[in-house]
Amino acid sequence: MAKNGIGKISQVIGAVVDVEFDGELPAIQNAIEVNNNGQRLVLEVAQHLGESAVRTIAMDATEGLVRGTEAVDTGAPITVPVGPETLGRIMNVIGEPVDEGKPVKSKKHYPIHRAAPDYVDQSTEAEILVTGIKVVDLLAPYAKGGKIGLFGGAGVGKTVLIMELINNVAKAHGGYSVFAGVGERTREGNDLYHEMVESGVIKTDGPGSKAALVYGQMNEPPGARARVALTGLTLAEYFRDEEGQDVLFFVDNIFRFTQAGSEVSALLGRIPSAVGYQPTLATDMGALQERITTTNKGSITSVQAIYVPADDLTDPAPATSFAHLDATTVLSRQIAELGIYPAVDPLDSSSRMLDPRIVGEHHYDVARQVQEVLQQYKSLQDIIAILGMDELSEEDKLVVARARRSSVSCHSRSMWPKCSLVHLASWLVLKIQSPVLRAF
Repeated sequence: MAKNGIGKISQVIGAVVDVEFDGELPAIQNAIEVNNNGQRLVLEVAQHLGESAVRTIAMDATEGLVRGTEAVDTGAPITVPVGPETLGRIMNVIGEPVDEGKPVKSKKHYPIHRAAPDYVDQSTEAEILVTGIKVVDLLAPYAKGGKIGLFGGAGVGKTVLIMELINNVAKAHGGYSVFAGVGERTREGNDLYHEMVESGVIKTDGPGSKAALVYGQMNEPPGARARVALTGLTLAEYFRDEEGQDVLFFVDNIFRFTQAGSEVSALLGRIPSAVGYQPTLATDMGALQERITTTNKGSITSVQAIYVPADDLTDPAPATSFAHLDATTVLSRQIAELGIYPAVDPLDSSSRMLDPRIVGEHHYDVARQVQEVLQQYKSLQDIIAILGMDELSEEDKLVVARARRSSVSCHSRSMWPKCSLVHLASWLVLKIQSPVLRAF
């Protein structure tokens, strides 16, 4: 058994599988393959148990496995096909097609665990990515080659906003896009695929597709959900490094990546940290986020939906993500309840790109004026609720009137998604003419 790297399964506990070897043990993160009743099952080594056994995490269901089943060490991490052949296809965490199509015949395969680019290879140029959503472009502009987080609780529009960004940016984008569905609804993944086909981003009848999709949906085992974001990122890295492309990388939802890591950590017997998350939360997040960057060859611009448990932004999962992001777009349930979409909170959202040296003095000044008006209105809301409008000064009444006019104008469905309290305040009240927004 030692010569061929072949072991035998000794224990199966849900998604955790222990494998015994007589000879040298496989390295951590190595892939081990098992024939599970005719189906290829991939295990990833997570721990060494003494001198003769390893503990692994399964990338698929373990039903049907029995003790004594042969397990083969591949001698390498999980590798997936990369390159133009992946465009227009839907794959799972191990690179197998799940779109009922033929196997992906790619000339190159990359391991999903890869090092981040060296410091000397990274680019520091600041350039704005125009989204066509004015509330974003005005108050929290996105960086080309940066990392953007869409924060919000359940049902406030994170996935819909990602799909709108795909509609506005990916369709007009000359390069390629990669979408990683991490632990979200299978229905949403199906809808996205068909929308991409209808819009021409994916072509089913021949070459010309501009997007690749990688899914590890919420019915998948935790091992698959914890690794599918790395698979999607590996596809994006090929287009950046080998073809010099500016790649768009969409992740829905990065919280499920953290959640799956927490499940895996518990299954491996690690002591949990705050709120039950894995003790390696910051390390796991950093290993993913540091690979998303701009290099001298090309860029990866990442848009990540981030679920906020109980709408609590101080929860360790979203809080850990904050440190890695260039821009944060916070979706507010209070704004969504008013029927205003996208429900972007103009005061909680932020971006490092909102700097006069990057966007220009005029854009910066106007954005700060808009935030000032909205902050004044927010501070007046309690007074209005208790005492009514009559107790306000004329100046305060003007602030409220401006905000309410903007809000009423926003209720028209036909104006979504290029409508928000903020950009209407900017157009109707402050008469914005920022160079970045003239095109809209």
